[in-house]
Amino acid sequence: MASIKDVAAEAEVSVATVSRVLNDHPSVSAAARVRVLAAVDALGYRPNAVARSLRTDQTRTLGLVISDVLNPYFTELARSVEEEARALGYSVIIGNADERPELQDHHIRTLLDRRIDGLLVSPTDGGSPQMLDAALAGTPMVFVDRWIPGLDVPVVRADGTGAVRDLVAHLHGLGHRRLAIIAGPAATTTGSERVEAFRDALAAYGVPLPDVYIGQGDFQAESGRRVTEGFLDLPVPPEVVFATDNLMALGALDAVRARGLRVPDDLALAAFDDIRWFVHTDPPITAIAQPTGDLGRAAVRAVVDRIEGRAPASVTLPARLVVRSSCGESSATNRSQP
Repeated sequence: MASIKDVAAEAEVSVATVSRVLNDHPSVSAAARVRVLAAVDALGYRPNAVARSLRTDQTRTLGLVISDVLNPYFTELARSVEEEARALGYSVIIGNADERPELQDHHIRTLLDRRIDGLLVSPTDGGSPQMLDAALAGTPMVFVDRWIPGLDVPVVRADGTGAVRDLVAHLHGLGHRRLAIIAGPAATTTGSERVEAFRDALAAYGVPLPDVYIGQGDFQAESGRRVTEGFLDLPVPPEVVFATDNLMALGALDAVRARGLRVPDDLALAAFDDIRWFVHTDPPITAIAQPTGDLGRAAVRAVVDRIEGRAPASVTLPARLVVRSSCGESSATNRSQP
């Protein structure tokens, strides 16, 4: 299927010029406009799937493409998006990318063909061609949680750097020195950002992060189980495993139990992305909580601003540490960091 870049190459113009033609911008010369429209026809490009069509006949509908509907974080995010959209007079159609770029493209293409007014996306694996085309074509779009560097798209996300520092300080105070991490996909901004925040926080205490204590996961429970089994098989296993999302943390917990071991007696466990279930696990899991509801509401307000012709700024909200009992804490220390 032809992309906006293909149209630009065929018409011998820039992608920005194609975008301006498709959006009926008056600054394009008549000759360039003719070449672009001819290229659109020749390549079978879908002009109904770009921003021009979104602005002509509003449907009061938003599209939300999330990375994994089975992840409780994204389920809660979708709920807050739907509630805020309804309050503003919009309906929401949700697509689950299941952490697969090709499925993400399928949902984006389908949503644009249904003439949604705006799009909210949590990009999978660093993005996908259809998502990039939609962004470059001027579709009213907002990134949520994850983002693609270099694209002129507002981002609504949580900054976990301070909370990761708080977690490492907490673990160091409990006497832990061998700390390992289950990382998310390096191609995602959240995957790489959380590893770097953890590494930097450890360095502040002079604690190294050896390569053998960095396990590559994929934000799925099975990868958390697999990586934790590898940690437990090391000659010198870590004292703590920090899983950078909730599903990988649950997989890590399963791996420990499958060995007949206990958290935190044999291996301490902490997680990014607190969920309601964590208070009910045995033991309750110390975790970093994101302001999920606030993120969803802010993302909807931002995309509606774009639909209505305003230029919203990106929004960054702080995450916070929630201390429970999975790292060797006494019940008296269980608390939420401000």
